[in-house]
Amino acid sequence: MRAVKCVTICSVPHARALIPAFIEPMAARAVAHLPEGADWLYELKLDGYRALLRKSGAQIRILSRKDYDLTASYPSVVAAALRLRAERLLIDGEIVAIDASGRPSFQALQHRSGRSAHIVYYAFDLLYLDDRDLMQRPLEQRRAELARVLGESGILMSQELPGSARRVIAAVQAAQLEGVVAKRRGSVYAPGERSGAWVKLKLDRQQEFVIGGYRPAGSGVDALLVGYYEGGQLRFAAKVRAGFTPYLRAELFKRLQRLQQPQCPFSDLPTGRSRWGGGVTAEEMQEMRWVAPSAVAQVRFVEWTAEGRLRHASYLGLRSDKDPGEVVREGSAL
Repeated sequence: MRAVKCVTICSVPHARALIPAFIEPMAARAVAHLPEGADWLYELKLDGYRALLRKSGAQIRILSRKDYDLTASYPSVVAAALRLRAERLLIDGEIVAIDASGRPSFQALQHRSGRSAHIVYYAFDLLYLDDRDLMQRPLEQRRAELARVLGESGILMSQELPGSARRVIAAVQAAQLEGVVAKRRGSVYAPGERSGAWVKLKLDRQQEFVIGGYRPAGSGVDALLVGYYEGGQLRFAAKVRAGFTPYLRAELFKRLQRLQQPQCPFSDLPTGRSRWGGGVTAEEMQEMRWVAPSAVAQVRFVEWTAEGRLRHASYLGLRSDKDPGEVVREGSAL
């Protein structure tokens, strides 16, 4: 587990605690079925960027799950954080773009400079408050304190979804949202761990994939070649051609050109022809440009085929908050 970095808060006299400069966020374990019963509470699985929000007086910092400073990218979140009802705190949450229909949209988050989406921060846990470390407090106590400090700041609370697991799943599916997170009542916060106290069920078929190559078209990208790691090897999953705007094609082309390398990083290419058009033949290999497998894309798809390829894959955006080496094929329980 990654070490917790700490700094002393010196601007407040007699501060008795260390407010961490960074904590690796607690992770949720993927499951095929949500746990049921009074021991569990349910929240929406939000389709955005996981981020810590740290406040020390008038100083606000927003940090990605990999400790990248995102503060300058989200001025509206910074403005809301200044109105929080606490002088010093550390919150765990998610940066989310709300699209014109009022739904969270990862694609809209990729175009946050546009006018079609509203950027918000959803808070779901309070780790430090002034001179108190709350991580060993029960989940319900942390959430109660969180609701109090949020007030009318504009930082939103990730609300508990009422009802049984079955009713929650039905409601989330009807709203065409990504999934549900279940959290064990009374549980503590375990930085950087998948302790099983938090679990997630994805209802929308999408996951992260490593970009290993692309097919160019003029000064843009015609298709991305993506895959996942298995046994230390990068395995091919799909040729992704849908989901691109002209702007995205050009921006991806510029970014991927900087990562170009002569050798193909996939262990299982060429594949021959695929029933769903997702394969890469030996002839097509000559058209491709290969890149160092360091960029991660979020991809939506219909299903995994019997060949181990994605059917009807569509590009959603880049994931700067994901480590390529951790990208594996996720379970087929969706």
